Amino acid sequence: MACELLGELLTVREVLGELGGVSRRTFYRWRELGIAPVCIRLPNGELRVRRSVLNAWLEERAEGTA
Repeated sequence: MACELLGELLTVREVLGELGGVSRRTFYRWRELGIAPVCIRLPNGELRVRRSVLNAWLEERAEGTA
């Protein structure tokens, strides 16, 4: 039930795979610049990205859409 409320949470590795091989270094650089998808920091320090946030982030960057 909690998973349904939060939506699917992706690891950084999964996000990088979805982005077609973007390097971990590039992803963390994007975070420093404030242009990466919004992440959730877990109590253990790991990052997660909601699937819905990643999809919206990709849509915002689509060229040729109005």
